[in-house]
Amino acid sequence: MAKSKSLGDRISRLQKEIDPPEQQPDHVVSQASYAWRMVIELVVGVGMGFILGYGLDILFGTKPLIMIVLTLLGFAAGINLMLKTAKEMTTKDENS
Repeated sequence: MAKSKSLGDRISRLQKEIDPPEQQPDHVVSQASYAWRMVIELVVGVGMGFILGYGLDILFGTKPLIMIVLTLLGFAAGINLMLKTAKEMTTKDENS
């Protein structure tokens, strides 16, 4: 039993040496997640502004007016969230 346990340990150690798991540096992964977060915040802001504006335009019969205004407000909100995320990212990098 002891031989098989030590043999299994040696085999697993050799497999790890031969084929080590690929790991990306943490800063690359976190920067990629921040980038996707920023893109999603911008797209959601514009999309929500467009959808709400279009719905209100149909409701009130003011076809492109409210849609344009709310789309621009959604874009501004998305940019604001992106700037906050960038600021959070730089403060995290400075603290590390």
